[in-house]
Amino acid sequence: MHQGFGFDLRQGILQIVDYSTSFVETQILPPPVLGRITSAFSLESTRINNNMKSGNLSDTAEFLLLGLSEDPELQPVLFCLFLSMYLVTVLGNLLIILAIISDSHLHTPMYFFLSNLSLVDICFTTTTIPKMLVNIQTQSKAISYTGCLTQICFVLTFAGLENGILIMMAYDRFVAICHPLRYNVIMSPRLCGLLVLLTFLISVLDALLHTLMALRLSFCTDLKIPHFFCELAHILKLACSDIFINNLFVYLVTSLLGVVPLSGIIFSYTRIVASILKIPSAGGKYKAFSTCGSHLIVVSLFYGTGFGVYLSSEATHSSRKSAIVSVIYTVVTPMMNPFIYSLRNKDMIGALRKLISRISSFH
Repeated sequence: MHQGFGFDLRQGILQIVDYSTSFVETQILPPPVLGRITSAFSLESTRINNNMKSGNLSDTAEFLLLGLSEDPELQPVLFCLFLSMYLVTVLGNLLIILAIISDSHLHTPMYFFLSNLSLVDICFTTTTIPKMLVNIQTQSKAISYTGCLTQICFVLTFAGLENGILIMMAYDRFVAICHPLRYNVIMSPRLCGLLVLLTFLISVLDALLHTLMALRLSFCTDLKIPHFFCELAHILKLACSDIFINNLFVYLVTSLLGVVPLSGIIFSYTRIVASILKIPSAGGKYKAFSTCGSHLIVVSLFYGTGFGVYLSSEATHSSRKSAIVSVIYTVVTPMMNPFIYSLRNKDMIGALRKLISRISSFH
């Protein structure tokens, strides 16, 4: 016997048909049963629609980077501004690296960390700004799915490296001021190299974990990112699938690799200030404070804006505010680092003059 059935959900009627005898039996469904059937049909319909609108975007779809402004008249201004900032960042940090390498007097842990910071700043800005400039020049906002995830991976890697190097520089100042007699023993070249290597490995591992977790997400048809680069927080907001684990991992990593190190920096500078206040001469106090002041300015810019983007709900959920705040720690801070660390540093200024005179002599 072959049977079939049909529903009229508006009237709560169930019809059972026996195709061999053409017998039709009609039943009126009670309200509780009708409610469960209606709910089941609604959930299935939603699931089918979501499957049609979302999925793995690795083959076809592209994200759209809306940038800092969609006003056509502002695009040439933004292009010139960010191109100038990028060139200043690359040139300034490159000069810092070359000056430290060329001057043997600067082959100390402090300048070793500074040269690594300059290299990271060049890489950090190169990960985001060139793509933005290309998009403005070609009047295209598209970035491929693979390109977006790759950019996220590199941004997280270099942000983690900058975070780690700033911590090492704070520790270096702590040892130099609080334990000056043991400085050369504690801050040995081997330890400095191992610290940078460890920071690099942790940063790469963190970035790869975030990127791999983003690979499992499915996205809806709205793929517009209100930013000038692919930032993890914005990508998570575009996902149609459950992002609870992703968000949990973001806040866990932010706590471990952000809050804990920042607490260490605050503790280090508390001890540093206490030690400086014990110095009898005003000149000694000024010299000690001047060596730490530059680092404190950079730390404030980097951590202040970084936490503002990832932990402030207002900044994270505002399309333009988040992008503008991100400019400070992705563009402005790397550009300002060479000026902050060199203008008030006589050794650095002397090394830069020697380097520039050597370059000039070749011409």
